[in-house]
Amino acid sequence: MLFLREADIRRVFSMNDAIAAYKKAFQIFSRGGSDVPLRTNIAAPKYEGQMLFMPGYVEELDCAGVKIVSVFPQNSRQGKAVVPATMLLLDATSGEVNCILDGTYVTRLRTGAATGAATAALARADASIGALLGTGGQAQAQLEAMLAVRELTEVRLCGRDYQKTVAFAERMRECLHLKRVTLRAVATAEEAVTGADVVTAVTTATKPVFDGRWLKPGAHVNAIGSYMPTMQEIDALTLQRSGKIFCESKQAALAEAGDFIVPLRAGLISAESISGDIGNLFLGRQAGRETADEITMFKSVGMAVVDIVTAQEIYLRASEAEIGVSFSF
Repeated sequence: MLFLREADIRRVFSMNDAIAAYKKAFQIFSRGGSDVPLRTNIAAPKYEGQMLFMPGYVEELDCAGVKIVSVFPQNSRQGKAVVPATMLLLDATSGEVNCILDGTYVTRLRTGAATGAATAALARADASIGALLGTGGQAQAQLEAMLAVRELTEVRLCGRDYQKTVAFAERMRECLHLKRVTLRAVATAEEAVTGADVVTAVTTATKPVFDGRWLKPGAHVNAIGSYMPTMQEIDALTLQRSGKIFCESKQAALAEAGDFIVPLRAGLISAESISGDIGNLFLGRQAGRETADEITMFKSVGMAVVDIVTAQEIYLRASEAEIGVSFSF
């Protein structure tokens, strides 16, 4: 059995690798090559937290796995990860666990890859201005992914605390070695979104974080944070203005994402507003952006298939490079 820490994963796997793994995972999912139940969510109301158990089986690759991921916002007060996770990868020919990975980093990497893959498929090729709403633990990977697939010249950053947003911008300039991209901390979501070509929201909000009226024609929106019926980042107008809306799984999104559940219950959109699963877009079964002025949207709720495919790719590379700690019980 192999144990892989964040440093080990970084040595063998990049954001571009994660974006490729993400596309592969959802092509497999849309071909019916995986079994991915809806995740089990157990609340810990005493600590304002949730513990999620995400299992899956990818028959096409002979692998399976389960990710245990929690969301505990109060962890930030103790200097701990707000979204801690552990990933267990199984050999599906024997049922044995063959790798334990730092799931916190895998989650950041593959969640960023979701934005990267969707932006590559749906955003205008000439997109130059980005907006990132949310500066928490997932934000760095989101920023890195946006920059990996589009030659953005400016990214506007907006969080709940302006001073923390300024500090985040400074930290990102240094750790991502950005020279040709301007990172601009702004005080309001309106400043961030107005005129932006790519808008990414990665928050734990329960109310929409921007107004759909602010979106320019031709904008692309990535909605990453809402993964429960009570969470909502995107308003109904954004959905109504979007010509194409893709999800990882329409079934999962309608069951789990407040971004859809809230406006559906209010009669502001219909289930038919959702174009389909992103894997079908990657496979060429469905059309993506069709005009320069079309607003497009991608909604992620997180699915085990991408964690498993990503973990399998990392495991194979680490094993070949003899990286990580081997152990047995």
